[in-house]
Amino acid sequence: MAHRARRARRGGKVVSPRRHAMRAARNAHAHAIAANAKHGPAARRCGSRLARGIAALLLVALASHEARSASLTGRVAAADGKPVAGAMVSVWDEAKRRRETVYTDADGGYAIQTPFAGQLDVRARAANWRDTKVTLRLALDQSAQQDFRLERFADAEDASAALSASAHNAKLTFASASDQHAFVSQCNYCHQIGNSLTRVPRSHEAWVSTIERMEGYFAMLSAPQIDRVGAVLEHGFDGKPVNATHDYGATPVLARAKVEEWLFGLPTSFVHDTDLGEDGKLYGTDEGHDMLWVLDRTTGKIEEVKLPDIDLPVGGVFSGMQLPIGIFTGKHGPHSTAQAKDGTFYITNALSSTIMAFDPKTRTFKTYPVPGDALYPHTIRIDQQGIVWFTIVASNQVGRFDPKTEQMTVTRLPHNGFWRWVSDLLLPTILKVSGWLPQQNLLLDLSHHRFLGFQVLAFPYGIDVNPKDGSIWYAKLYANKIGRIDPKTMEIKEFDTPMSGPRRPRFDAAGVLWIPSFDEGGLMRFDTATSTFESYKLPALADKEYEVPYALNVHPKTQDVWITANNSDRVLRFTPSTRTFQSYPSPVRVTVLRDLVFTRDGKVCSSQSNLPAYGIEDGVPSFICIDPEGGGKDRAALLHG
Repeated sequence: MAHRARRARRGGKVVSPRRHAMRAARNAHAHAIAANAKHGPAARRCGSRLARGIAALLLVALASHEARSASLTGRVAAADGKPVAGAMVSVWDEAKRRRETVYTDADGGYAIQTPFAGQLDVRARAANWRDTKVTLRLALDQSAQQDFRLERFADAEDASAALSASAHNAKLTFASASDQHAFVSQCNYCHQIGNSLTRVPRSHEAWVSTIERMEGYFAMLSAPQIDRVGAVLEHGFDGKPVNATHDYGATPVLARAKVEEWLFGLPTSFVHDTDLGEDGKLYGTDEGHDMLWVLDRTTGKIEEVKLPDIDLPVGGVFSGMQLPIGIFTGKHGPHSTAQAKDGTFYITNALSSTIMAFDPKTRTFKTYPVPGDALYPHTIRIDQQGIVWFTIVASNQVGRFDPKTEQMTVTRLPHNGFWRWVSDLLLPTILKVSGWLPQQNLLLDLSHHRFLGFQVLAFPYGIDVNPKDGSIWYAKLYANKIGRIDPKTMEIKEFDTPMSGPRRPRFDAAGVLWIPSFDEGGLMRFDTATSTFESYKLPALADKEYEVPYALNVHPKTQDVWITANNSDRVLRFTPSTRTFQSYPSPVRVTVLRDLVFTRDGKVCSSQSNLPAYGIEDGVPSFICIDPEGGGKDRAALLHG
C-alpha cells in the first residue's frame, strides 16, 4: 500500500511518517547550524530562515498526512469467493459517535481513509446478507488490509429483520385505493411504518388507539378509515417473516461515494431540518426540545443552543393537542431554517407561531410573532432581495417578512373547496378553545375530518424561489396543487399536479420546478415557462413496495436532483439528462431525512429525523453527508499515493 511504501526503515524497524518527518526537520536544522558556523553572520541569518522554512514545509506535509489518517483496503466476497458489489464497509470511531462508509466495486474491493484511530469497529453490510464485523486497532499513520466474507442469513426471521420498512409495509392489503392512499399520506410522514418499532403485532383495538394518538400530530384519518386501517395493520403486521430480495443498484457511480455520520442528541430528539451555514457548520432544529444542534464538521464538535423561553404552555398554541408524549417538551417547535446574506438564520417556530432570527456568531435570538390566526409556520426560504417567505400549513397561508423594516404580512391562499374554506375559517377558533383543556384533543373531536378525512385541509407545505424571475412557488400537500405568488403584486395562480402529495419542491438553475410526489412515490418536473409537467416513478426495491419522497434538492453544480427515499433507507439521485436514478443505500436502518443541503465541496447533507429517534438503528439522530466522489478519492490516494 502507498502508506507502507512511504515508510522509512532504520535498523530493520519500520519508522512512521511522523518520526521520519521529525528526523528530517532535525537534520535540516543541524545542516543550517553547520552552515552558520562555517560561513558567518550573513549565512547564519539565511540559514536560520532556511531551517525554519524547511521545518515548516515538513510540518505542513506531516499535517497533511495526519489529515489522511488511517487507511483500510480489502475485498468483500461471498462464502464461495464471488465478489459482493455495492456492499457497505463502515468504520466507527473509538467513541462510537462517528462513522464513515464506502461502497465496494464490481470486484468487491473497497478503500477507505479515515481520521479515526484506536480500537475501531469495522462492518461489512449488504442487502440480503448477514453483517460481518471485526475490531481492529489502527494508528493514525497505519495502513491495513481487511477482507470480509459474507454469509446468507441463518433463518427467515433474521433475513426479515434486516429488510427495510418498505418490505414490511408491502404486506399490508387494503380493500380500497382510497384507504391505501390515506394510509400512505397520513401514517408515513413523521416516521417509517414497518420498521422494528412500528411493525410490532397489536390487536385491532391497540392499533385504533395508536392511530388516534397520532391524530395529536395531525394524522387525519376519518373515523371509518381509522377502523379499517387498524384492521389492515392488525392482519398485516402479524409477526411472521417477510421474504424479499432487495437490489440497491451496485454501480461504478456508487463505488465512488463515501458517507460520513455524526451521532448526537437524545433518543427523544426530533431534529426536523438541517441547514448549512456560511461557516460550513450544520445547524439542526430540534422541534421537540426547542434547541439547535450545531456541528463543526472539521473538528467533530457538536453544540447545543437553547431557544429563549416564551410565555406559552408546553406545546405552544397547540397545547390542546396531544403531541407525541416525551418527544415534544418545548413551546416553540423550531421547524425549518434559512440563512440570509448577512449570516442571520431565520427559523419557523411551528408551535409558537413565531419567526425567530438567530445570529450564529453571538448566539442571540430575536422573536417576531406571526400576525393574525397563523397556525404552524413551516418551510422557509429567502429570495434574492433578502425577503423571508414561509408557508403556514394549518391555516392555509404564506408569510412574508422584511428583515430591514421588520414588517411581516400574511397572505391567505385560495381555499380550494367548501370544506377547506370551513377549515380555514374555524380552525383557529377551535384551536384556542381546545387549549382550555390541555392535551385532550378537543380540536379533533370537533373537526369535520372525522367524516371527511385529511382532505379538509389544503396544507401549503414546501416553498421555493424561482431564480429566473424571483417569483415564489409553494406546494399544497393535500389539495394536490402548486402555486405561484408574484412578489410585487401578490397575485396568486395555482396549478393541479398530475401526481398527488406534492411536498417540498425546489428549483433548478433553469427555472424548472422539481416536485416530490409523496403519496404516489414519484418525481414531477414543472416547466414554469410552458406550464407543463413531466412525471417519473421512483424505483422501488422490490415488487409491491412503494417509496415516500419527503424532500428533494437540486445540486448547484451538476443540476442532478437528490431525493429522500424514506421508506427504504436510501437517498436517490436523478440525472435529468439521462432520466436515470442512482441509489445510495444508508449505512443505518430506519433512515428518515428531510431537507437536503449541499456543501461547497459537493457533499449532500441532512439529518436523521425519524420520530422518535430511538426507533433508528443507532438509537439517536445523526448528521449525515454523502460525498459522491469521496470513496473514489480514497481509492486513488491509496492506490496511487
